[in-house]
Amino acid sequence: MAKPTISDLAKAAGVSVTTVSHAFSGRRHVDPETRRRIQALAEQIGYHPSSAAVALRSGRTGTIALASSMPFAVAAGPSRLGFLMEIAASAAMSALTRNLALCLIPPHPSAKSYVSAGFDGVILVEPMRDDPVLAHFEQRQTPIVSIGTVPDRPDIPAVDLRSRDTSSLLLTHLEEQGCRNVMALVGASQRTSQIESRAAYCAFAQTHGHAPRLLALDEEEGEEIAYRATLAALRDDPRIDGIFAAVDAFASGAVRAAQELGRRIPEDLRLVTRYDGLRAKLSRPPITAVDLHLPDIAERAVELLLDRIDGKPRMIEAAMPELVPRHSSTL
Repeated sequence: MAKPTISDLAKAAGVSVTTVSHAFSGRRHVDPETRRRIQALAEQIGYHPSSAAVALRSGRTGTIALASSMPFAVAAGPSRLGFLMEIAASAAMSALTRNLALCLIPPHPSAKSYVSAGFDGVILVEPMRDDPVLAHFEQRQTPIVSIGTVPDRPDIPAVDLRSRDTSSLLLTHLEEQGCRNVMALVGASQRTSQIESRAAYCAFAQTHGHAPRLLALDEEEGEEIAYRATLAALRDDPRIDGIFAAVDAFASGAVRAAQELGRRIPEDLRLVTRYDGLRAKLSRPPITAVDLHLPDIAERAVELLLDRIDGKPRMIEAAMPELVPRHSSTL
């Protein structure tokens, strides 16, 4: 038996083919009762609109993407369940509730390898200044929003992660715990989170009269570079009594170095990190971190992208981060 066509459905419903098309695409208004009747008849006669045809008529594919140039060394954690994957899981659920598919594009230093598939829009996670991923999608005129503001690009709608507030919260905690010689392990990348973390640390050191010890590290090397840098720093200056790690992989490396040197945490050295992921929770001792409210941020990013696709760009500020004190900084 031949598959029913849109013309067959239109005839059965007593409406035009155009009305049937709009009832499925949602691009034009159709009386709600008429829409329900058309959809009920479609199910009854076994008519299914072609997804390709719907996409062609509506200009939408029903698919959005989540992309980042962050290296796996910092984007992922134990079992690859890190910062990026927590956002991806929440964004996927948010997309599914809106009948959208979410495609996760893995971290990669170059946009050249990215698929050429069309997306209705893209959420970028913590893009860098002059990020190749951003350039890739801008060249294709794909609607873009960002989790974390894009340096020097106030025109790109974003969910502001409040990275300076996060850093200040952690540094103030170390000060309140009695630390007077705090070292900072911060990413050298030109991402807003790392730019603002560096600025917050410098302001903190100046305000409290501390001699600044800021180590800007290559995020590509993750835990290993932090381990080596912390080992050298603690050997060079035994007075260091606090470490602010702006990347959780750096915190893991710092814990290894401290333990190798026999520095007790938190008795001799207190340590905090930005992201409350599995690295912080599974560390021994568990590491004081910050709840960034990533599920809420992912939900807001999806909403922001849909607004952007509809031509309504705006900016959103995430909820204030909350300190999660643990044994790495409190006795």
